[in-house]
Amino acid sequence: MSKLILFNKPFNVLSQFTDKGTEGSARQTLSDYIDVPNVYAAGRLDKDSEGLLLLTDNGRLQAKIANPKFKMPKTYWVQVEGEPDDAAIDALRSGVKLKDGMTRPAEVKRIDEPPILWPRTPPVRFRKTVPDSWLELTIREGRNRQVRRMTAAVGAPTLRLIRYSIGEWSLDGLASGDWREA
Repeated sequence: MSKLILFNKPFNVLSQFTDKGTEGSARQTLSDYIDVPNVYAAGRLDKDSEGLLLLTDNGRLQAKIANPKFKMPKTYWVQVEGEPDDAAIDALRSGVKLKDGMTRPAEVKRIDEPPILWPRTPPVRFRKTVPDSWLELTIREGRNRQVRRMTAAVGAPTLRLIRYSIGEWSLDGLASGDWREA
């Protein structure tokens, strides 16, 4: 029977088990949190992003989760600088032109600060003169740093990015740094 692990990846943790960075670096990896043999991340979550990361020992499941051709929905809570207007929201919903082409349409809605939010270390830097707001954004592709590039393209740079769910799996009941088998 294959394993599927749901992990709430903290900020500043690499989505891999070893750090092939510079010698002597002390970056945290998945091995600092998960001691389960033969599981691998299904997809990636950037070091400066937080939230749900799925790990499995099943290659087919890994491909189904990670490969954009399967269009598995990935939902993010995105804290952005400013308060995106209706035109910005509509642009995200229609697809945004990035340097590598148009994105697929996203599902987007404004939300209050998520209720299950944990403190981030280091905390997000705010500017006193610029408000911030939260969006819930669902995409069905996975380009490099896509959500950050999409919000920047509509004039609302991302301050904090948390992946809340992938398909039917979510962060519900998982504190930052915790994991469980599905």
